[in-house]
Amino acid sequence: MTADSSNQADQLTFVSPVDRYPSISPPEQHQEEPGIESEMVPQPDIGEFSYRGTGRLIGRKALVTGGDSGIGAATAIAFAREGADVAITYLPAEESDAQEVARIISESGRRAVTIPGDLVDPTFCSQLVGLAVAELGGLDILVNNAGKQLAREGLADIPDEQMMQTFEANIFAMFRVTRAALPHLQAGSTIINTTSIQAYQPSPTLLDYASTKAAINNFSKGLAEELAPKGIRVNAVAPGPIWTVLQPSEGQPTEDLPSFGKSTGLGRAGQPTELAPAYVFLASPESSYVVGATLHVNGGQPTP
Repeated sequence: MTADSSNQADQLTFVSPVDRYPSISPPEQHQEEPGIESEMVPQPDIGEFSYRGTGRLIGRKALVTGGDSGIGAATAIAFAREGADVAITYLPAEESDAQEVARIISESGRRAVTIPGDLVDPTFCSQLVGLAVAELGGLDILVNNAGKQLAREGLADIPDEQMMQTFEANIFAMFRVTRAALPHLQAGSTIINTTSIQAYQPSPTLLDYASTKAAINNFSKGLAEELAPKGIRVNAVAPGPIWTVLQPSEGQPTEDLPSFGKSTGLGRAGQPTELAPAYVFLASPESSYVVGATLHVNGGQPTP
């Protein structure tokens, strides 16, 4: 599931960002949604061998939605390496990926909790927070990361079912999970939402997805204003082109995969583990004065 990169530079090693990872040219490939990370070519790096912890989240308790693969998996692993116990949610079809992430968390010396279910289901959104709190013994970091992304040629090709499910998974679930988590979050807790460069530079093939990501930005900033006086910080991370299972499982046109990410300033797609330090920073007390911000991790694509 993760690139076997035991000699790969970790996030603390001084190295040119152009060369930290190669500029990949993934072969055209297709998986049915939601896709399995372990079947991707090439394998993404989620940090098993390339994320080094420094004790920044010791004793913390985190819930990461979509934590079975990609950015969510890399974040969950980084949190564990930094000293946090972590619960991850994922679709039942992604069980094999989720168990691999749980293995890495456990081997990092932290508690791993796996909670399968579909965030499109409002009942599951409410129940999963209670399950995470019970298993972890509390909650002080919430990462709303799970998302649905399906590429279509244009607006006329987006069926109502896809449009509704994209908003249910990306926006309504975020509202519901966060609302369920609020009673458990004390001062010092953090909420981190995953938005996207698509919120700023929407692709014609991703209109429904891009619209939800813009809404996540707005939600994050408004909620940050509400919760700041309570000592709960809300921020967001906006990834650029990151090599995750979203891409070959209909998240990008298949014919575009070989050139994925090459238009960035660094000339390559990002790896999931390269997002993890942004989430760690926003979760840690180091970012105590960062509220309502969106951190852009996109390889060099100008954004507001």
